[in-house]
Amino acid sequence: MMRAQQAIAFGDNLGYLPPHHYDQIFTAHGVIMIFFVAMPLVTGLMNFVVPLQIGARDVAFPFLNNFSFWMTTFGAGLLMVSLFVGEFAKTGWLAYPPLSGIAFSPDVGVDYYIWSLQIAGVGTLLSGVNLIATIVKMRAPGMTLMKMPVFTWTALCTNVLIVAAFPVLTAVLALLSLDRYVGTNFFTNDLGGNAMMYVNLIWIWGHPEVYILVLPVFGIFSEVVSTFSGKRLFGYASMVYATVVITILSYLVWLHHFFTMGSGASVNSFFGITTMIISIPTGAKIFNWLFTMYRGRIRFEVPMLWTVGFMVTFVIGGMTGVLLAVPPADFVLHNSLFLIAHFHNVIIGGVLFGLLAGITYWYPKAFGYKLDPFWGKCSFWFWLSGFYLAFMPLYVLGLMGVTRRVSHFEDSSLQIWFQIAAFGAVLIALGIACFLIQLVVSFRRRHALRDMTGDPWDGRTLEWSTASPPPAYNFAFTPIVHDNDAWHDMKSRGYARPLNGYTAIHMPKNTGAGFVISAIAAVCAFALVWHMWLLAGVAFAVLMVAVIVHTFNYHRDFHIPADEVTRVEGARTRLLAAAHV
Repeated sequence: MMRAQQAIAFGDNLGYLPPHHYDQIFTAHGVIMIFFVAMPLVTGLMNFVVPLQIGARDVAFPFLNNFSFWMTTFGAGLLMVSLFVGEFAKTGWLAYPPLSGIAFSPDVGVDYYIWSLQIAGVGTLLSGVNLIATIVKMRAPGMTLMKMPVFTWTALCTNVLIVAAFPVLTAVLALLSLDRYVGTNFFTNDLGGNAMMYVNLIWIWGHPEVYILVLPVFGIFSEVVSTFSGKRLFGYASMVYATVVITILSYLVWLHHFFTMGSGASVNSFFGITTMIISIPTGAKIFNWLFTMYRGRIRFEVPMLWTVGFMVTFVIGGMTGVLLAVPPADFVLHNSLFLIAHFHNVIIGGVLFGLLAGITYWYPKAFGYKLDPFWGKCSFWFWLSGFYLAFMPLYVLGLMGVTRRVSHFEDSSLQIWFQIAAFGAVLIALGIACFLIQLVVSFRRRHALRDMTGDPWDGRTLEWSTASPPPAYNFAFTPIVHDNDAWHDMKSRGYARPLNGYTAIHMPKNTGAGFVISAIAAVCAFALVWHMWLLAGVAFAVLMVAVIVHTFNYHRDFHIPADEVTRVEGARTRLLAAAHV
C-alpha cells in the first residue's frame, strides 16, 4: 500500500491514501512487523529449540511460558482492535513526542499503542527470565557453557538483553501515558519537560531490540551452515565471544540514532566509534561462516539458500550502517530514505531471512514432515530479487535528499525510483504467497515428506536425537554431553538408543490461568484506552483475584507413566526399523 501510493502520488495526482490514512499505514507496518511478527517468531523458535538443544524436558517455569504467550497474543489483539474500533496511531513505530502527546494526538491511537505494548512487553520480559533460567539451570550433564550450541548461546545473550532493555520500554511508555492521562510534563515542552528525554529512553531500549532480533538469527545461521556444510562450525569459541561482545556493545550505541539532536562533537564521536566497533565481532561471524563452508560438503537445501542470501545482503546493510555511524554523513542522511533502506537491509536481509531459514530447518522437527523444497526455492528467489528491487532504489533516493514518511512528491524525476521499489514490493508479496503455498502443499504431501528418523538433515545438535515431532517429555533419558556438537559426537561413537529401563517422567500440567489473566489484562487496557474507569477498576480487581487464586493452585504437575513412555519409545523404535536406521 505504501509503495503503491508513493509510486503514483506525484504532482496533481494525490494518490489513493490521504495523509492521515498513510500515516496510520506506515505506523501499523512498523509496530506490527517489529513487535508482533519478528519478536513472537524469534521467541517462539527459542522456546521450541532451546530445551531440545540443552537436553531439557521443558522450560524452567512452564506457567510463565504459558502466561508470556497469552500476554503477547492479547497485546497483539488489542492493537488489532484499533483498526476497527477507534483508529491506529499516526506517530510512527516509536511514537516520538510531542507528536504522540495529547496536544497533537488527542485520539485513541496512541493509547492503543501504549497499552498493547505494555501488555506484550510484560510477556516478553517474563519469557526472557524464563529462558535465562532454563539455559543456566537445566542443561544436560556434561554440557558446560562452552559446549552449548551456538544457537543456545545467542538465545542466552538475547534474553539477557530482553531482561535489561524491556523494563526501560515499560518505564518510558508509563511516563508517556502519565503525560496523556494526568497532565504531567515529562515529554512536553512545558514546565521543564523534554521530548528528547523520550528519544534517549526509547532508543536505550530500541537499539538492544535490534540485537534481540538479530542475535538469534546469527545462531540459526550457525546451525544451518554447520549442518549443510557437513563440518564442525569454524571458530566456535570466537563465535561465542563475538556474541557476548555484541551483547555488551549493543548498550553503548543508541545515540547514533539522533546525532542531529545536538549532543556535541565529543558525545557524537564516542557513539560513532562504538557503532563502528560493533561491526568487528559481526564481521568475524561472517568470516567464520565462510570458513565453515570452505571445503565443506555443501548441500544447497532451502535453509542454506536463505543463509547465503543473508550473507550477501546483510554485509551491504552492515556497510551502510557503518556509513551512518559517521556523524557528518548522518547529518546528511538522517531521516532520509537511505535510513529506511539500511534498516530494512538489516531486518529483512538479516532477521527475516534468518527466521525463514530457521522455520524451514526446524519445521520437520516440530511437525514431523519437511516443507516442500520447490515452493521454498520459489519463495527465496522472489524474496531476494524483490528485496533488492524494493530497497536499493531507496538508497539512491536517500542520497538525493528524499525524506521518509512522505506520501506525495512534486518532483516527477523521482517517480521512476518509486515505481521500481513498488515492483520490488510486488515480488516480495509473491514471495510471501509462495511461502503460504509451501505450507499448504507440504501439509497435503505430508506423508511423502514425512521425517521417519527424527534427523532429516543429518544434524549435529541434540534436538535431532529425538523423534519428529518430539514426545511431550522430549527425552526418555537425559542425554550426557561430551562435545558441543553433541548429537554428531554420539553418532560417531556408535550411539544406540536404550530399548528398556524407562521410568515415569515428571511433567507440568496444562492450565488455562495464563489465558484468563491475560484476557482480563486486555479488557482492563481496552477500558483505559477509552477512559472507562469503572470497567478498568473492576477488571484490575478481577485480575488480582485471578492471580491470587492461581498461586493457591498446587495441582500443577503430573507423571507420565513408565508404560506410556515405553509405548511411545517402542513406536519410535519400530519407525526407525522401518526406515532402516
